[in-house]
Amino acid sequence: MTQIYHGFRDLGFGVLFSLGGLLISLFFSYPTTLGHSWLPDPLFRIYTSSIHKAKHGSDSGVYSSEGNLRLPLFDEMFEKMDTSLGGNTSVVDTNAHEGSLGVGDLFRLHAKNRVAADPAGWSFAAMEWWTTWLLLQREGRIWEKDLRAVYDGSLFWRIRDERKKNGGVTQGYGWQDWIGGLWNNGTWKTWEVKDEPKVKLEMGREL
Repeated sequence: MTQIYHGFRDLGFGVLFSLGGLLISLFFSYPTTLGHSWLPDPLFRIYTSSIHKAKHGSDSGVYSSEGNLRLPLFDEMFEKMDTSLGGNTSVVDTNAHEGSLGVGDLFRLHAKNRVAADPAGWSFAAMEWWTTWLLLQREGRIWEKDLRAVYDGSLFWRIRDERKKNGGVTQGYGWQDWIGGLWNNGTWKTWEVKDEPKVKLEMGREL
């Protein structure tokens, strides 16, 4: 469980949010343990070799039930939900255009993926997308390249290294953004204030 806490901290999340991240072990330890034993793990460890057993309902379907990344479904998610395309991909060079998902797009995606009688899946999906947006947002949107790196796992190492070597990363949304946006501009959507200077996410800043 301590690895999860330190992992969130390495990504720039605050103490309280990182403590909340320990719920991951509470909810997903036993499903992954089933790949090895019927008995729960007393230390709430997550077994990555059977991580696919923790797959929940009402998700995007980008991961298969065997834990494989299905890139056609990943691409389809942006083709259908990316409102920056204006709903018409035929007039856009999709090879040159980097897709992105805004807050409204994520709400619509979550609603589209909800299946009946699955409140646990609805809740897990909402928490996962919320956390992903807090970590990745630039200009209020999650960008396709960044999200792809989440799915293949490479992004977490990249952010950790950037925070250590370069002193900060230039994306994400923290409580300072929320308070500062409301105080200075009357809106939490800081990216909509065109004259606002871009603020660098310094190493000590927390999400």
